[in-house]
Parts: sequence; structure tokens; C-alpha cells
Amino acid sequence: MGITWGVILLFAFSGIYAVINLLYVIFSKSNDKKRPFIWVAEITGIIIAPSLFLFFFDGPTNDCCGITAFFSPGHRLTIYVILLLSVISYFYSTIRTNLAPPLLEVLVNCFLIIGLVLSIFIAIHIQNDEIFWMLGIPAVFSFFLSRLIKNHRQIIDALTEMDWSKMHPINQACFSLLNTNIFLKFPLLMILALPVLVVLSLLLYVFGQRPDSVIRAFTETYNNRFSQWDYQCENVQCGGHYLCSVASNGHKRVVRPVRIGKRNGHYIVCNRQLLVSNAFEELIQEKYPALHRVIRKQYDKVGDMVHRNYNVYSKKWVSDIVYVIMKPAEWAFLLALYFADRKPEQRIARQYAPWD
Repeated sequence: MGITWGVILLFAFSGIYAVINLLYVIFSKSNDKKRPFIWVAEITGIIIAPSLFLFFFDGPTNDCCGITAFFSPGHRLTIYVILLLSVISYFYSTIRTNLAPPLLEVLVNCFLIIGLVLSIFIAIHIQNDEIFWMLGIPAVFSFFLSRLIKNHRQIIDALTEMDWSKMHPINQACFSLLNTNIFLKFPLLMILALPVLVVLSLLLYVFGQRPDSVIRAFTETYNNRFSQWDYQCENVQCGGHYLCSVASNGHKRVVRPVRIGKRNGHYIVCNRQLLVSNAFEELIQEKYPALHRVIRKQYDKVGDMVHRNYNVYSKKWVSDIVYVIMKPAEWAFLLALYFADRKPEQRIARQYAPWD
């Protein structure tokens, strides 16, 4: 995606700084917030890097042939809301001077835990060209973990000076959880995060999300680690004569395949219509290259539509209909070939030749 070395170095700086900051927090036992460049590293690692990643790699649709969705389009809203709430919780924790009310304090720490876990799953989900963006994962993970540790220390300090034994039972339960040993507290917060996610999912149900949208956002995608829809791309051939390629995959008695061809290293079914259409394009490309570029650019938009809706166009009865609709165009292409080419049938015969 044209990732520049400047951007990579910026993300690398943020990740390295975040790891160093985490080690400092662990071993210094200090909540000092005045270390240099901390805000630059936080904003870069927690806001800029994830935003750029989603902008460039979370495509608008599941696409076998282009930039496909990183999160399932129908379920990504849930992930976006969780990420937003986690980021808000983080920066709220960095700028506040006093503890929040007990229930809100528990909620803030729950979303920090959720953001931490979600960053791990996103890192696992990433593959292929997106691997560069894993540079941002150490920053998110380290900053969130260091913030959880700082919150724990701040809570312990505040509760030692506070008489919370006479508070409402709910507040007592919240403070009791927050005051627990850190190695027990984090697992308890992870367990408590589950009902928080359930409540959030119910609220998002109003906006068309589902209770299991967090899972579906990862699984109902193509070409990533947790993707379970890769099988839908197994027979998709990208590029070429989109409508004629669709038409050649109909019922044999209708579309009349003549042989197997080879395109971009893949074997495809060729019928007369597909061979004639490709021969006509080759003729235009040879004689009128400028016109060919214009036509091809517009026709590629048809290809985008075909690829986005491949489940529909892969049905044989749809291919039959496309074949019939394209028949007049085939006759026009053939007529043009016979008028403009000395050996039209030889040109037609060599299209998608499997022996090349």
C-alpha cells in the first residue's frame, strides 16, 4: 500500500518506546507521567497507526480479487465501538487526577483488558501484506498493559486513605475487586469483561449487529488467519473478460464449452463466446491502444461488481442468462474480427491457449 519508511520508523519508534515504558513502569513502581515523547508515542501507537490500518486494509466489502475487508462488513461496527471505548478508557485513565466512581472504574479497567486482548487477536488475524502493520501491535499491547498496572497502583494508593467499608454493597464489591492482588485481579476483570461485551452487543443490536458479531467480524472474511470464507474464493479467477468468463460457466448444453484454457496460471472453461471476446480485445489493443485503455478501465468496474457478488454470478442459471444477453455482443465482435483481421479464426483459436 505504499507504506513509506518514514511511517514504518514512526510506528517502530512508538512500539519500542511503549515496550521501554512498560519495563520502566514494572521495575520503577512509579506513576510518573512526565517522561519525554510519551504523548507522541501514545497518539502514534494507539490512534494514528490503528486508524491508518483500518483506512487502508479494512476494505468496504469481502473481495476475492482486491483489498478485502479485514473485519466482516456486516459486523465491524461492534469491533469499531469496542476499539473506540478502549481508546477512550485509556486516555481517560492518563488524564484523570482522581479515581472515578467505583462502577465506572471497574468498567474503565474492563475495556482496557478488552482492548489488550483484542489487540492480540488482531495481531494473529493479520497476514500477507498487512504484516507491516504488526509494528503497531507492541505499542497498543504495551501501553494498555502499563496503564492497567498504573491504574492498579493508583487505586491501591487511593483506597488506603479511604474508608469504603460503610459504602453501598455494590461500591464495596467494586472496590474489593479493584483492591485485589494484581495477579488475581486481571483474570477476574477478563471474566467480568464477558458480560460487559454481552450488554454492549445487546445495545448494538439496535444498529443491526448480532450477539456474536465480535466472532463473526473475524470469521466471515477472506484471506486472514481466522477467516472461514476462503472457500468462496477457490474458483474465482481475477481479471480477464468478466461477463464472458461468467457466461462460460453455465450449463454445458446452453453455453457450449469447447476446451480448457489457461489464464494467469489457472485453468478456465472456454466457450466460443469467451474466445471471440478476448480475440476482439486483443485486436483493439493492437490497433487502438489508447481506446483499449479507456474501454478496459470502464470494463474493470464491471469486474469489481462481479467479484463483489461472486456468490450470485457463480450460479449456473445466472451464467446461462449472462450468456444469452452477451450473444449480440459476440456476433458484433466476430463481425469486427472478420472485417479487420486477415486470419480471424487463428486469432480466436490461440486465446487462452493452455500450451503457452
